[in-house]
Amino acid sequence: MTVGEAIREAAARLSATSDTARLDAEVLMAHALGVARSEMLLRHQREPVPDGFASLVERRAAHEPVAYITGTQEFYGLELRVTPEVLIPRGDSEVLVETALGHAAAQAGRVLDCGTGSGALLLAVLAARPGWQGIGIDISPGALAVAADNAARIALADRAQMVLASWCDSGWSAGLGRFDLILANPPYVEDAADLDPCVREYEPAGALFAGPEGLDDYRILIPQLRGLLVPGGLALLEIGASQGESVGALARDAGFSVDLRRDLAGRPRVICLT
Repeated sequence: MTVGEAIREAAARLSATSDTARLDAEVLMAHALGVARSEMLLRHQREPVPDGFASLVERRAAHEPVAYITGTQEFYGLELRVTPEVLIPRGDSEVLVETALGHAAAQAGRVLDCGTGSGALLLAVLAARPGWQGIGIDISPGALAVAADNAARIALADRAQMVLASWCDSGWSAGLGRFDLILANPPYVEDAADLDPCVREYEPAGALFAGPEGLDDYRILIPQLRGLLVPGGLALLEIGASQGESVGALARDAGFSVDLRRDLAGRPRVICLT
């Protein structure tokens, strides 16, 4: 069987469990070959199928996310390492990065990423703003190790510091200083939410779920942000599609002015606090 034939067969196999079966099959084949997907499509279609491809397809058929199988995920032009210790960066979160870059226009500044995970948000901003420095905090040592590795892989280790901390702990921010920009993609999924198996069964629950309304972490984090921002600073929080009014109300109660940004599908995605 050739590579092209195996991709067609794998796409048919995955169609029962994936809405992107053909793309999944192509990405897994490129990973098995050790080449870029574009190169695989152009130059390797008639070659024999590499060892291990079938096992990769079976893992995906069992709902394991492609990013965890390949160990990488592209986000805002960066290729990031991901493991089951971190959430897989989504394209929807790029709205937060775009908003942050619109604010982070100065020659130098400081950014804090609350719940940094893979480091995606922090590193995307720092990569686009060479004069800025940043700190990423996370409660998970495993996630911080992934974030630190990503910072080193894209030559940002000298500007991105990863710190073990939880905004639920008293005194967690002591010594961090103040920031021009704060980013946060906290847990915001309702405990009883009906999630795709590739999310519920594989991605870290501690980074997903936040109580019956998905608001527990916002209630804790938002009141603490004022003490971390410089005058004129901006805090950006990713939210669930139905949480614009509820998170906005929490922010206004904490003394913030609130603006809402939507993703490419028109869904509420980012709350801007000033």
